[in-house]
Amino acid sequence: MPTQRPSKRKENELRSLKITIDSDAHAEGAVWIEMGGTKVYCTASVDEKVPRFLRNSGNGWVTAEYGMLPRATHTRVDREAKMGQQKSRTQEIQRLIARSLRGAVELEELGERQIIVDCDVIRADGGTRCASITGGFVALYLACRWLVNNHKLRSLPIKDFVVAVSAGIYKDTPILDLDYKEDSNAHVDANFVMTGDGNIIEVQGTGEDRAFSKEEFNALLALAEEGAKLLLKEQKRVLLNL
Repeated sequence: MPTQRPSKRKENELRSLKITIDSDAHAEGAVWIEMGGTKVYCTASVDEKVPRFLRNSGNGWVTAEYGMLPRATHTRVDREAKMGQQKSRTQEIQRLIARSLRGAVELEELGERQIIVDCDVIRADGGTRCASITGGFVALYLACRWLVNNHKLRSLPIKDFVVAVSAGIYKDTPILDLDYKEDSNAHVDANFVMTGDGNIIEVQGTGEDRAFSKEEFNALLALAEEGAKLLLKEQKRVLLNL
């Protein structure tokens, strides 16, 4: 008998997904992404300079910042600016977002400029880093299109689409796209960052209370591949029908 998920979803079922372009934003690219109860605002800002280590290289850069509003979760947390430093979790997530999005761009074609992607979690119900990557790519794509439309680039420097999705083992059953209740009780939790052609940029996988087998990992990968196709379909629906 199939395991009953708290969300009542099937093992291979994504949460409800909605990506909305914010056409009134000041940023060169901006979108809202909602995955179930998780909601993230992603903006991409063009900066006509690069970090010092890339000066005079001719290459561009993509970086990211990530944060959660004080009441994005069930209880209020202080803003990290008030504490005087970012938490290690925040630093790890924003480095992951930046690595993932750089995998989507031909940096030498971007020119000597950088695009900064900001991901602000408005409401958190699990999978905030995956939603940030999936929505952040759409904002990045819009910023690159802005560069082309404003005659700063001849063509889009995007080499492939990028999405991210979670999969885990809950009550000994592999499931896709964990929400908070599932994630907090999962035996195994993994995040998969994947490209439009099915290749992998990064995998983060942890046995929370037990080790997991190669067969279980392959089951999680198969779920992630299935979920990635649905995320890519939504990205393309939003971007290619503009």
